[in-house]
Amino acid sequence: MRIVPLDPAERSAPVAVVTGGWSRERDRSWLSGRTVAKALDDMGVKAHVVDLAGSRDTLLEGLAKASKAFLAIAGRGAEDGRLQGALETLGVPYTGSGVLASAVGMHKLHAKTLVAATGVRVPDAVKLEPDVTVETLEEEATRIKAALGIPVMVKPVSEGGSIGLHVASTDDFAVSSAISCAKDGEWMAEAFHTGRSVSASVLEDAQGNVHVLPPLEAQTPNGVYSYAAKRGTADCDYHCPARVGAATMEDLERQAVAAHRALYCHSYSRHDFVVGEDGRAWWLEVNTLPGLSKTGNLARMARADGISYELLLTHILRGADVDRRARP
Repeated sequence: MRIVPLDPAERSAPVAVVTGGWSRERDRSWLSGRTVAKALDDMGVKAHVVDLAGSRDTLLEGLAKASKAFLAIAGRGAEDGRLQGALETLGVPYTGSGVLASAVGMHKLHAKTLVAATGVRVPDAVKLEPDVTVETLEEEATRIKAALGIPVMVKPVSEGGSIGLHVASTDDFAVSSAISCAKDGEWMAEAFHTGRSVSASVLEDAQGNVHVLPPLEAQTPNGVYSYAAKRGTADCDYHCPARVGAATMEDLERQAVAAHRALYCHSYSRHDFVVGEDGRAWWLEVNTLPGLSKTGNLARMARADGISYELLLTHILRGADVDRRARP
């Protein structure tokens, strides 16, 4: 994909970098937001930071000074469609996907249903019963094991960054222990496939043409790309392109594009997979607002494709100029 630098008119338009927020991913958001704002400033763009965690008045004041909003934020209230809906109501152009893709993409079970309907390979999953008690825990564990077998992965339905993820890889007690960690909100259990953790990112231009960046493999000691690994507090080695064969690489690219389109993602998206020993790739989830630090996964993939960090931001910023309200 050829991305040309910003022209003088684009650089002169003020941009609000919306970041921070109140979700459990606030720290990751701040890292992205500060990095993006500094890079845009270095590119000659008039950028200022707006913290979503502030009051409504603070948000409105920050947006009033901007021609568009650059969303460098993650988690609930940020990439689940609520922020996107507010911006559309206010008439503020913004980067990333629209309301539909954001809301459905954040809800892992709904997202899996939609992408599976297009032929994307997804692991089996079931929703956990709400309010599991000590008395019903064993019954729920038996139900999950009967539906999915062992090992299983238990995780929140609507969280990012592998927050709250638990893997039960041994016996009934392990399944019960994982389920007992499910607290607030909706939770799900998913069949756990061992293999390589691989991410594939899709860039889409204003005409709807897509380009898949070289997939990235995250190698961890236990084979689980956990919250700690993503935050850099656990051992993790990265390989880009991923160490997979040509057929698997083609399969990853096909499924990433299919998922991107099925969910009506816009401009860019990142898709997480696990690749089994047989080379088959299983789609796990979408990230409609991937982290944007210079050492983050999306930047690593872009760099491997010859796209600088500045040109990556240029592509994302231009995505705000496409009116996604004209489509689902």
